[in-house]
Amino acid sequence: MVNFTLMTAMILCSFSWISVSGSHSVTIQPGEDVTLLCPNVSNYDAVSFWFRLINGSQARCISVMITSKTEVEFCGGFQNKKYEISSNITVLFLKIKQVDLSDSGLYFCGFYAHGRPIFSVKHLNVEGSDEAQNDMESKQKDEFDTIWLISMILGALTFFLLVVIVGLVVQIGKLQTAHKEEQRLEQLQNPHLEDLNYAAVAFRPKAKQRQMEPNVIYSATR
Repeated sequence: MVNFTLMTAMILCSFSWISVSGSHSVTIQPGEDVTLLCPNVSNYDAVSFWFRLINGSQARCISVMITSKTEVEFCGGFQNKKYEISSNITVLFLKIKQVDLSDSGLYFCGFYAHGRPIFSVKHLNVEGSDEAQNDMESKQKDEFDTIWLISMILGALTFFLLVVIVGLVVQIGKLQTAHKEEQRLEQLQNPHLEDLNYAAVAFRPKAKQRQMEPNVIYSATR
């Protein structure tokens, strides 16, 4: 489970590179299956994720995918028996099986592409739940309060995404270090190859041609 404080969210919301692509509401009967769709407006196979709002102020991670071809990583508290995550690059899918009243609430999906996160907001309303009544009351609130709440949530999600990216960078750095260490061990095991690679070729200066001594011919005249 991933919990974020409101202070962290407010700090992160000061960055202007958080984008919201839109919101959508879905109403369903208890016991049915529902699939939430999240369009990838960047059309780029990037890091994707699903979150859910808990208790009105905490964002809980559902899943993270590095690319559409990698295996889905479910966060603590969420089981793949209840949720199915899939992607075809252009759309990210979240299937919830046999929904009940506790599944009602706000869901956030997004992608990290071209150096900035892009979020979409999905509201799942299971008929007969308390969330339905809360939804009607929230629509009567001031628009500024709604935008402020969403901004804080998106800031929290951005913080988690940054943690994921930093983890990937650290992992890549470890792989590069291991590769360099492997090359170093190969060089130690084959010292002759090292000598051949760095052997210096010495050239002797060309000897100067000796000057021919003049031959003196003595002739005697008798």
